[in-house]
Parts: sequence; structure tokens; C-alpha cells
Amino acid sequence: MSAPNRSLDLASATTIVVASMIGVGVYTTSGFTLAALHNPVQVVLAWIIGGLIAICGAIGYSSLAAKFQESGGEYLFLSKTVHPAAGVMAGWVSMLAGFTGAIAAAAIGIEEYLAPVIVSVLTSESIPQNSIAIVSIGIATILHCIGVRFAARVQDLIVVVKLLMLAGFIYIGFNSTALWNHEFEHAVHHAEEMSFDILAFAKQLVWISFSYAGFNAAIYICGEVQQPQRNVPRAMILGTSLVTLIYVLLNGIFVYTSPIAVITADENLSQVATVAATSIGGTSLANFVRIVIIVSLFTSVSAMIMTGPRVYAKMADDGVLSSWFSFRRRTPIASIIFQSLAATLVICISSLGSLLGYLGLTLSLCSALTVGSIFLSSKEKSPTAASDPLNKWVIIAALIYVSATLVLAMLYGIEEYNREGFPYSALAAFGTLGIGLFSYILTSKAQTPR
Repeated sequence: MSAPNRSLDLASATTIVVASMIGVGVYTTSGFTLAALHNPVQVVLAWIIGGLIAICGAIGYSSLAAKFQESGGEYLFLSKTVHPAAGVMAGWVSMLAGFTGAIAAAAIGIEEYLAPVIVSVLTSESIPQNSIAIVSIGIATILHCIGVRFAARVQDLIVVVKLLMLAGFIYIGFNSTALWNHEFEHAVHHAEEMSFDILAFAKQLVWISFSYAGFNAAIYICGEVQQPQRNVPRAMILGTSLVTLIYVLLNGIFVYTSPIAVITADENLSQVATVAATSIGGTSLANFVRIVIIVSLFTSVSAMIMTGPRVYAKMADDGVLSSWFSFRRRTPIASIIFQSLAATLVICISSLGSLLGYLGLTLSLCSALTVGSIFLSSKEKSPTAASDPLNKWVIIAALIYVSATLVLAMLYGIEEYNREGFPYSALAAFGTLGIGLFSYILTSKAQTPR
């Protein structure tokens, strides 16, 4: 695999992390979470806990990224620290869930928010289903096929605009009378709803974990980041901390600016952001928020189309995938096109609701396995590890992340079994890992990455 130029600086790496994280989950999850927990305090608390867990995960990934300064992500880390089979399993999780499924979910979200606007402008009753989602993927694909530097600069600009727009909405929200007008109502509701259901809370944390899943995005482009040992860890920790702050502030506004009955109405469950905007500033602000969401989701699609193919290219370089995926040019065009076609196929055969639970559980388990590999890699310390004063904090953060993820996954499985009679999401998550293991056994080509 010929090494590409290191054309991405700290700012670009950080914006990739931010763009990968701020996606469809944050704009849809809190309505469902409030309906399940019946308490706005618990909703905000869930986002805070989810953010703290993600920051611990980012610290753990930062330690691995400082040691392995190549593109390849979980596939690379697990292949080198655990076993090539573990790396192939993680690679397939990335291919099926981490990128393909997540790109499809974000693109579907774009269509959900953009379709009503286009229909109203065209004065048409409807537009072809999935057309907007597919076109958005096509546009992002073209940008990244042109070149890494060009696409990164375009994405940097869009992410900055998105953050400014989100900051504007947060400022308006915290200065609105709607937020404080409902403060008393929510306080009374809190007194009435003091119960705490650990299984329901764990389930919502797993859903919320999908919104934080992109905290590790910078590891997939290590080979293209300037000074990766320094910039990749910083990008993950800075990006994750910034997004955590944004999420907590946004969701505080989402659940406190409208009556609980309105937020949890069936027609509003997935539209919590526009419901809040309508309460704060009417239709005009709701339209502004709709634009923010569309921009956010497009940058999420763009970031994942950029980062995902680097994993496939590394797998191809190790003989796990066809050489067709190999990173033999400055831009992995073949892998980018494959990624886009795969996401398009998922759009055509699935729905947003069916993706979110599966993605949250599958990605968090794979990330926990990766962070857990720190305890193996620590036996072979890098030259800087002995002098690293944060090394003990990395271990503590890794323990917190792995323990929290496994406990939440267990509680999620129990809750789903009690509710459905069978843990379908857990089966799908472990099935995805099984596909990777079967692939390794079948090909018998996986080797420790060179």
C-alpha cells in the first residue's frame, strides 16, 4: 500500500470527528428517550453519561493511535494487538455497521428533513422514495473522489458553518421564554415521576451511544494526518469533548422548551428538534433548524464516506479483501465507490428505525473490544509510554469504557428479552461479528498487518 501524502492537519482531523459524531441520532433520539423515561432530568443525564463514556473511549483510542500511526482503525489495532481474526471481525463490523449502515441512516435522515421542503417548493404531492438519500451519497462520493485535500477543505468549511448555526440555536434557546415558561411544569412533573427503571435507562444509553459512535473517526485516516502521534489523539479528545457539550446543551433545549405531552406525541417523537424550534421561534426558526440538521447529516455522510474506505484498503493490503480495494492511489476511489453503493443498497432495503438500535449495540461492542486491547498492547510499550504521565489515566479510562459498555449491552439484552421475548438486536450484533470470523476462516489469508 503506497502511503498517501499527509495532507490533513489537526483542524481537519478534528472536524472529521465532529462531522462523524453529529448525525441523525442527536436530532431524533430524545423524543423516544423522554417517552421511555418520562423525566427530562433523566434524559439530559443520559446524554451526560453517554458523553463521559465516549470521552473515556476517545482517551483509550488515543493511546492506540499514538502507537499505530497508520490508517485502518479497529481492524489495524485488533490485528496487531489481539489476533488477525479479531481484526477481520472488526473490519466487517466497520464495513456492515460502522460505515455502510451509519451512512445509510444519516442519508435517510437527510431525506426525512429535506423532502417536505422540496415537496412544498415543487408543489408536488411526493417525490420518489429514497431519491434524496441516494443523491446526497452521490454528491459526497464525487467530492471525495476528486481528492482528499479538496474534500477535507470543503468539509472543514461546512462543519464550521454547522457549528456556528448550532451555537446560534443554543444561544436563542437559552434566551427564549419557552425554555423558562415550561420550567415550572417540568419541575412538577419531576416530583411526580421520581421512579428510575435501570433497564429502560440502559436501553436509552445504548441508543444514545450511536450518536457518540463517531468519536473514533480520526483513527481511520491516521496515514493521512500530519504528525499523527500528536494530532490524532488530540483530534479525538477535542472533538468528543466539544460534541458532548453541544449534545447536552441541545438536548436540554429539546426536552425543556415544549410540554412533555407534545414532545412525546406519536407524530413528534422523531422530530424533537423541530418541535423545540417551533416552541422557541415559530415556523421561521423551525425552518432554520431544519437547514442545520440537513447540513449536519450531510457532513456526517461525507465524513464516513471519507474514512470508511481507508479500512477496506488496509484489509485489502493484508489480503483479507480483494486487491480491488487497495489504496494504490492518493485517493481510494474504488473503495469509496463500493462504500457508496453498499450504503445505497441498505437505504433501499431498510428503514431508519430498524438501523438505530442495531448500530448502537454493534458499534459499542466492537469499540469496547478495541479499547480492551490496550491491556494487551501495554505489555509491549511504545518508546514514549514509560515517560507518558497520562498512561495510568489511559488505563483508568479504558476500564471505565469497557466496563460501562459491557454492562449496558447486558442490560439492553435483558430489557429486549423481557419486552420482545428474544434479544434480536444482540443476535444481530453478534451475527455481524460472526460474519467477520467466518470470513477469516474461509479465506485463511489474514495475516498480522505489516
